[in-house]
Amino acid sequence: MTHSTPAFQPAASLAWEETGPGVRRTLVAYNDDLMLVKVEFEAGAVGALHQHVHSQISYVERGEFEVTVGNEVRVLRAGDTFYAAPNVPHGVVARQAGVLLDSFSPLRLDFLPAAP
Repeated sequence: MTHSTPAFQPAASLAWEETGPGVRRTLVAYNDDLMLVKVEFEAGAVGALHQHVHSQISYVERGEFEVTVGNEVRVLRAGDTFYAAPNVPHGVVARQAGVLLDSFSPLRLDFLPAAP
């Protein structure tokens, strides 16, 4: 099966999903090879330490995050990025309310909505 969003995706059409206390995400666009996800965090919210087989690059759109990748911890702010290689543990804590744009390759099948 091939997965993809339409060529154009107006922001008003995006559906948000609560993923934990103070955290929600929306699938911005994707195909089988690439996925872009917008994740909003309230201050103090946690993106728990985890790992997966996907390459991940994240861009801090706004806010301030304490980011762990492997054994390194850094504080990132708007405009900063981080890369989590496949199977490397990573997670974030929102020091201020903020937004991350997460890109994954290949797409995260576990993020797709369940078929009706």
